[in-house]
Parts: sequence; C-alpha cells; structure tokens
Amino acid sequence: MLYHYYMKINLKLFVATLLAFSFLPGAQAQVTVVKQDGKKIYLDTSEHNRRIAVGDSFKIIVSQEKLTNPKTGKDLGLLNHYSPVGKIVEVQDMYTIGELPSATKIEIGKEAVIENAAAPVTKTAIATVAHTADEPATPISDRKMISYNAVEREIISAVQADLTARPGEEIAVVDTKGNLVLYTIDGNTLQETATYKLAVGQKPITLSALDKMETGHAQLFAVIYQEKDFKLSTLVFDLQDNEFKPVTNLPYFVKELGCGEEKELYAQRPFIGGTRPGEAHELEYKNGKFKLDKDRFSTRGNWIIGINEYEIQDKDTENFIYTASNGRLRLRLKNGKYTDSPALFASTPNRIKYKQEIISFYPSLQVYGPEGRATLAGLQNTSKLGILSEQFGQYNGGKVHFLAFDNGTLILQETLPLNGFAYDMSCTEHGILVPQILSGEQTVLTEIYR
Repeated sequence: MLYHYYMKINLKLFVATLLAFSFLPGAQAQVTVVKQDGKKIYLDTSEHNRRIAVGDSFKIIVSQEKLTNPKTGKDLGLLNHYSPVGKIVEVQDMYTIGELPSATKIEIGKEAVIENAAAPVTKTAIATVAHTADEPATPISDRKMISYNAVEREIISAVQADLTARPGEEIAVVDTKGNLVLYTIDGNTLQETATYKLAVGQKPITLSALDKMETGHAQLFAVIYQEKDFKLSTLVFDLQDNEFKPVTNLPYFVKELGCGEEKELYAQRPFIGGTRPGEAHELEYKNGKFKLDKDRFSTRGNWIIGINEYEIQDKDTENFIYTASNGRLRLRLKNGKYTDSPALFASTPNRIKYKQEIISFYPSLQVYGPEGRATLAGLQNTSKLGILSEQFGQYNGGKVHFLAFDNGTLILQETLPLNGFAYDMSCTEHGILVPQILSGEQTVLTEIYR
C-alpha cells in the first residue's frame, strides 16, 4: 500500500512537472526550415505553441559547437551559431514565411527560433509632443522598436553590419573614451566580442561600415580628429579572429549614405576652404587601394555626416538635404530653390576645436523609402542649461523626428521621444539605429522600425 501511495505521488509530480515545463517560454516545439526562395524562408510552425505575428523576428541555428571545460572535462552543452535576424512577413495555419536581410543560403531541415516583436512605443496621455510657436503640435510616433541591453559606455556612433565571417548580426560602436567595440546580437542581448582602443589624442566623430574590399564581410570606417595636428582622417579596420585589424588611414572624411542595398560610402577632403570640406566622392577600392571615384556631388560646404542626397521630390531628381546652421533641415528643390523644416535641429554635441574655431558636426540625417515619397529621420537634442563644450554638449534628452516632403514643403509627421539623448544614428536593414545615452554613462542601443 505504501508503495502504491508513493507511486501515485511521484506520478502526480511527474505530470505536474511535465505540464509546467510545457508552458515555459523556452519549451517550444521545433520550428524547421522547409524551403528557401531567395531571402524568403518557409518555416514549419504546425507544432509551434505560441502565437506568431507578422513583424516577429526569427533566426536560424546554422551550426552548433560543443562546449567543454578544458580543465575538468565537464560538458557545458551546445553553443548555437545563428543566421542574421529576419522578420516574419506572412503567417499561415501550418507554416510561416520569414524574410532574411540577405539571400544567405540556409540548409533545409535547420531549426529556427521565433521571438515576439518588441511592443510598440506606447503613447502618452497627451497625444502630442510639447511645442513652441515655430514647432507645431505633432503626434507621438507609435513605430515598433527593439532595445538591446544597456552597456556601460557613452556611445557616440553605432552601425549594424556583418563585420565578421561568422553567422549572425553584429553592431560596432565607438564611445567617448575612444573605445571601438564589436557586439554580437543574441535576441535582445549584446555580447561583447572584440575591442580596440584609439591612440591618445584621436577623438572619434562617427562610424560607417560597408564591404568595399569585397571580402564577404564589412569593413569598419572610423572618422577621427587628431588634436595635435588639427587633422581629420578615417581609420579603416577589418575584423579578423575577434580582433580589429587596422588596414589603412585615409586622408578623408568618410560617411555612409543610404539604406540597405543602396548604401554607399562617400568621402570628402577635409578643410579645403578654411574650416570647410570639399566635394563628396564615392569611395572605391581598386587594385588594393582606396580611391575617390569620379561619381561625386557638391556638399555646398557641409560635412557629409549631416547631409543626404536622395530622390525625395520625385523619381528623377536627386535632392540635396542638410542641417542648416539655423536648426532647420533644408531641402534643395529641382528648380534650385530651398524649402525648410521647422527649427528643431539646433546644434550637435559632436564638436572639435580646429585651430581658433569650433567646428560642429550635425548628427547623420537618414532618408529612406520610395523615390518621391521618402521619409526623413532627423535627430534633436535638448540642451542642458544651454552649455556646449568644445568636444561634446551637455544634454537632457532627445527626440527622433520623421518628416516628409508634401506640397512643396517639409512636413513634420511624427516624433519619437527618446529615454536619453543621442550623438548620432545610422540606417539599418529594417529601420534606424539610435544609441540612447542615459544617466551614468549608460547607453541603450535602439532600432526603430520604419
């Protein structure tokens, strides 16, 4: 009798444990790759026990590595290596279609992991952002976004790109102390995988990343200012074996313009006319050397970090847009005239002292979307007591404004308040990457979906 009693108790415990485990977040039925068509991945989700929605993210386990403690021989389990993160674009009863950032070859039968999309930005009780007479009331943006774990750095600039040959997306950053850091994205977590310290006196300005050397992974381009020599240049790095390998130092100011497959690197010779730079040339890599291509456009004396060129007005006209010194975004129309946005974009925190002058570098201005119906994303920071230092400003907080060209003028459509402020932002495959700097020199990297 006693034996049967304990058998009943153990059976109940086993069933309870089994039921409890089946509802744990990680206890999902396997999701399998059954077909690939370019960027599109077809997933068998017939046994998946969670709700899947368009906009959710997914990644595929492309390989696994057994981890063993070399001293004790203890088996530590398997380390998964993932594909770049994709987005779910269609959900059916028995299968789901996802789209990867690129047409990376995926082996049929591989297991995939689906993660719920980040909750949309919540709207406040007041439906509009505070404004002045020159800044009309604007709806708060309800765009979806994903924020990664906070890092103990004050990040100046960040770019998302495949910087190594390993599977999975990566983010490279540079902070106010001159540290270059490579992070691997694992869900909502950033894992530090490589670091590099700039030399003393080299002040970072901005980062870009693109595969110009055709190695199969992107190179990193870090614009620096050498205080002692009053020189601007761009350090080029290649990531190899989890190390930043210096490639060369270009005598140009280099910045990426565009988004996704249309992204290009442009370079300009600094300080051509006193404190002003020269024209922007596309940067090319030929015969083992970086060169300025003949493809160029006039920046009209502006630094390429705060400008963009895009078919905003229509499909046949490349419009030049930049942040003017009066705090407005200024769009050059095809008739040669200009139209301005509201005065929202005052001054950038990234500044250098060039001889006897202070030079301001405006945050990068992102433009994306169909030609003639483009969306502009601009960054505004709120000054703290109106104080600006030579290198960086003192700021309370910031906002990202989204604008469009309509009826001959730039219209402010929506605004996304940030939890901190930002020095710069960059364009990703699916949105805008903004390093939000919080109190205590902490930064939260946030991707705002388009």
